[in-house]
Amino acid sequence: MRRLSVMLLAIVVSFAARAETVLRTDHYRVRVVTVAEGFQHPWGMAFLPGGRMLVTERPGWLRIVGPDGRFGPPVAGMPKIGAVGQGGLLDVALDPFYASTHLIYFTFAEPGPGGVGTAVARGRLDVAGNRVTGVQVLFSQKPKSNSGRHFGSRIVFGADGRLFITTGDRGESQRNQNFAINRGQVIRLERDGRIPADNPFAKNPGGRAGYRPEAWSLGHRNPQGAARHPLTGKLWLHEHGAQGGDEINIPAAGKNYGWPIIAYGEHYGGGKIGEGTHKPGLEQPIYYWDPSIAPSGMAFYTGDKFPKWQGNLLVGALKFRLLVRLELDGERVVAEERMLEDLGDRIRDVRQGPDGFVYLLTDDDPGRVLRLEPAN
Repeated sequence: MRRLSVMLLAIVVSFAARAETVLRTDHYRVRVVTVAEGFQHPWGMAFLPGGRMLVTERPGWLRIVGPDGRFGPPVAGMPKIGAVGQGGLLDVALDPFYASTHLIYFTFAEPGPGGVGTAVARGRLDVAGNRVTGVQVLFSQKPKSNSGRHFGSRIVFGADGRLFITTGDRGESQRNQNFAINRGQVIRLERDGRIPADNPFAKNPGGRAGYRPEAWSLGHRNPQGAARHPLTGKLWLHEHGAQGGDEINIPAAGKNYGWPIIAYGEHYGGGKIGEGTHKPGLEQPIYYWDPSIAPSGMAFYTGDKFPKWQGNLLVGALKFRLLVRLELDGERVVAEERMLEDLGDRIRDVRQGPDGFVYLLTDDDPGRVLRLEPAN
């Protein structure tokens, strides 16, 4: 496995009227346009019909953003949200049948006995009324924890319409290989919250002893980026390592990805993690970063605005404040380009819009929605 890094020469040109910046990448000059701003630590976004979008803010607010970039008060009707440490209101996604159901799904830090935990809920969005109704919590991470770290929390719908949710180890790595509780797992549910009969640990009545029946894969640390491959339909995710060792994995049913028994990188402040980088029965990442880039947000690019990026994987980075473009050969990463470094923004989420442009969320207060366009 190789780790490739191509550093870029960036040329910045400011346009005060529209807050635009032009940067040079390997294939394109890219114009970065501010679409909306004034958010408090935005975390996730989703595109609504008619040019609107949803943006979550970590303190607990969901906003409906108009085509002009303006937004009003937070959406009413949301459940109680625990804005603790890295937790709060996190990801958001539209139901695959949103046009008829008007359902949205969102993840959040749910308060309760023992602290907070990652939860996923759904409800019907009333855009005109700026509210969500009929909220149902479909999954609650158990047990909860007083830790404010590692909530994971990306939402992806599989090709079959089932729901994947990533969860982190909550900063309790010593509990991550205890599969009877929810720690460091990808969760797979039906759209209404039921456990699919073909989940790997739900084949027997009551599930397999010692495993959670809602779990799809195990042994993850803190996955904050996930996307469905446009051709294979497989779920891909990335996860934060400790000091080094951020990983990209393709989580398969019932597989264990090893945290904290195996890992690339080391403990904060130094020191070996677990038993090294390999162990029989534990899965290897398809790619990793050392030093860490602190990845967050991930999208496959399939649009027509950047033809030379088609089939590439785009990953946001918090630590190095950049956007990573990965070229793929099947399930191998064959080249890496690091882009937008001169912006100086922590990239929290990455999405391809329905218009084929690339959209980014910057993790700041105030944070922004950015759009990437080819510059002539």
